[in-house]
Amino acid sequence: MQDQREGGFLIAKIHQITNRIFKKLLKEYGIKELNPGQGRILFALWQKDGVPIHELSRKTQLTKSTLTTMLERLESADFLKREPDETDGRIINVILSEKSKALQKKYIDVSKKMTEVFYGKLTEEEIDEFEGYLRLILDNLLNANK
Repeated sequence: MQDQREGGFLIAKIHQITNRIFKKLLKEYGIKELNPGQGRILFALWQKDGVPIHELSRKTQLTKSTLTTMLERLESADFLKREPDETDGRIINVILSEKSKALQKKYIDVSKKMTEVFYGKLTEEEIDEFEGYLRLILDNLLNANK
């Protein structure tokens, strides 16, 4: 066993490089108004629109304060709107705009391209095993953060 494991360091480096490549791909596909973090929010909303902020925070793993700041920027750029829930005014739902709905296909194309770049020549079996380990690590971190 090594004295110093590098998993966290390697994940951080991969995250930095992945963000850089993803930003470049967004520009190549003509998506200049969004950064990868904002795209993560829209991606979650494309899966299920009109969700409360607390659910969106859980889905994206963003703190409520970080998410609120990002939602403000996305709302002022007309990608979404925040509205009180019809049955409980204390709950604020996040709703996609037509502008963000129009970007969905193009953004998913960018995501698919990024996935190809990310996994390169790994086999399906290797990808499944790798993602399984990542899920275990994520669970470890989430449990330690309780």
